[in-house]
Amino acid sequence: MRAYGIEFKEGPDGFGVYASKDVEPLRRARLIMEIPLELMLTVRQKLPWMFFPDIVPIGHPIFDIINSTNPETDWDLRLACLLLYAFDRADNFWQLYGDFLPSADECTSLLLATEDDLSELQDPDLASTMRKQQLRALEFWEKNWHSGVSLKIKRLARDSERFIWAVSIAQSRCINMQIRVGALVQNANMLIPYADMLNHSFQPNCFLHWRFKDRMVEVMINAGQRIKKGDEMTINYMSGQQNHMLMQRYGFSSSVNTWDVIPFSSNAKIHLDSFLSVFNISGLPEEYYHNSQLADNGDNFVDGTVIAAARTLPTWSDGDVPPIPSMERKAVKELQEECQQMLARFPTTSEQDQKLLDSMPEARRTLETAIKYRLHRKLFREKVIKALNIYQDGILF
Repeated sequence: MRAYGIEFKEGPDGFGVYASKDVEPLRRARLIMEIPLELMLTVRQKLPWMFFPDIVPIGHPIFDIINSTNPETDWDLRLACLLLYAFDRADNFWQLYGDFLPSADECTSLLLATEDDLSELQDPDLASTMRKQQLRALEFWEKNWHSGVSLKIKRLARDSERFIWAVSIAQSRCINMQIRVGALVQNANMLIPYADMLNHSFQPNCFLHWRFKDRMVEVMINAGQRIKKGDEMTINYMSGQQNHMLMQRYGFSSSVNTWDVIPFSSNAKIHLDSFLSVFNISGLPEEYYHNSQLADNGDNFVDGTVIAAARTLPTWSDGDVPPIPSMERKAVKELQEECQQMLARFPTTSEQDQKLLDSMPEARRTLETAIKYRLHRKLFREKVIKALNIYQDGILF
């Protein structure tokens, strides 16, 4: 593995990758990491299911367990089994790299959440989904780690907590890529050491690239990206996903997720082009961005939440037909009232959630994650209410 101009260190979101020097923007992407296939754990999404032959456990009973699963739907269970097997192999790289992986107490994955943690989400649908995922992992462990299995299997995960932890690592640190080895091109689920320390951003400064010739994953800085010493290097884990999907897979949510959605049910609609104009939002709906060059200096109101609002608010647009201020005011009021009703249905307010987080700095990671998730849902609705006020003022004056 090679790294250029970066350092790995503890940050606000755990271990991360940071620039150790300034990087001037270039026309071409700049290489900062090279990770060879030999260090990765890789499971293909279709049969035959392995790439790198040195980590195929042929002759080991874990092979039969992995081979009994569905490559397309059970990728996390398969990768968890392979990870546990790698930990058990003498002189395997992953025995050393395992020290860099978060322990069960450090993980934010809701697979490791207690029933009390799930109730703190204040989202029955997400809580139900996570209970089903927990049960799926538990039943898989009970089926394959019963009392009659050989010691070779038993020592990989002596209790269900160990296996569920491995599944949470597989889900939260796996990278899905299309790679080519020889003449075979296939989508694969990969645990890529060191690259898995890259944290998520909705505006990432890096991306991953498969270099076929040398069978390596490259971490590249975006072309034209200016990096300052100390800046965190980030990638986008899942483009176009709402917070509840990020919580299911990775165990985190964001207060500025540009793809989050509010399920409005009223018939009220505002004028789309006017809303975009007030907040200087440009681009097509799938690529909305804030055109800061048109904004006033010091105007920091527009963030990912306002971009998400532009996508989720009910809108209308009819060619050159201008909006009627009185109709827009009525629509704004109805949409704000619906947001207020949603906020009223939560058992707690955003202020209470923030005070709770501030009062328990040593809380379980899964509990902290659950409270942050419900806080982010409320902050989104509150921001939309404020944005509608600004829109109303902007369109009238």
